[in-house]
Amino acid sequence: MARVIAIANQKGGVGKTTTAVNLAASLAIAEKRTLLVDADPQGNASSGVGVPRAEIRFSLYDALIDRRPARDVILTDARLPYLHILPATQDLVGAELELVNLQGRETALRRALDPVLNDYEYILIDCPPSLGLLTLNVLTAADAVIIPIQCEYYALEGISQLLNTIRLVQQNFNPALAIDGVLLTMFDTRINLARQVASDAREYFGGKVFRTVIPRNVRLGEAPSFGKPVLAYDIKSRGAEAYLALGRELLKRRGGR
Repeated sequence: MARVIAIANQKGGVGKTTTAVNLAASLAIAEKRTLLVDADPQGNASSGVGVPRAEIRFSLYDALIDRRPARDVILTDARLPYLHILPATQDLVGAELELVNLQGRETALRRALDPVLNDYEYILIDCPPSLGLLTLNVLTAADAVIIPIQCEYYALEGISQLLNTIRLVQQNFNPALAIDGVLLTMFDTRINLARQVASDAREYFGGKVFRTVIPRNVRLGEAPSFGKPVLAYDIKSRGAEAYLALGRELLKRRGGR
C-alpha cells in the first residue's frame, strides 16, 4: 500500500512544488511506483511534469466534487514510466467552496485516493500555499508531511501555524499523521544568513531535518518552463543531484521501501 506524503508549507516560494515534482521523479527513477497529486489550483506541478493544461480532460476537481474514479483522472508520463500524475486545473478554486457543503468534506481526498492506494508505493501531494480546506483534505489523507523551508529571512515565520494545523488534524481527523522531515531549500553556502537559518532549523526540528539540502540552482528554475522535472532536463545539475540524494535519503528512512 502506498505511503501518502504531503508536501506542505502555507508560505509561497519555498520550493514546495519543485520538491513535489522532483522528489516524485527521483522515486520514479528508483523504480518506485509513484503518483504525484496536484492539489494546488495553480496547477504548477501538473505543468512541471509536462501536462498541457489545454489537454487536461479531467482533474482532481472531478475526483473530489463529482466523485469520478481516480483511475479515470490519472495520467502517465512516457518519459518516466513509474511516475503518474493526478492533475489540477483552476477548477480547484471552486472546489474549496463546494467542499464546504459536502458531508465528510475533510475526507473527500482520502475517499478519492483509497481505490488506488495499492497501485503505488508512494503518493506525493503538492499542497496549495494556504491552510484552507484543500490543505486540510491533503493532511487528512496523508500518512506524513514533508515541510520545505527556504534558507532566507523569515524562513521559520509561520511554521508554528502549520505545526498547529498538523496537530489539529492529528487530534480530529488523522491520528497517524507524522512529519517525515523538514527540507532546507534554496541554500546558498556563500550567504551567512542561509547557514544561520539552516542552523536554527536543525536546532528547532532536530533529527527531522533531512541531511540533504537543496541548493539554489539555475537548472531548477529553468526546468518547469520546459515541462520537465530537473532530472529529465539536466540530470548532471546540482539541483538534480540534490533531489536524487533526497530520494535516496527518504527511501533509507523508510527502510528502502
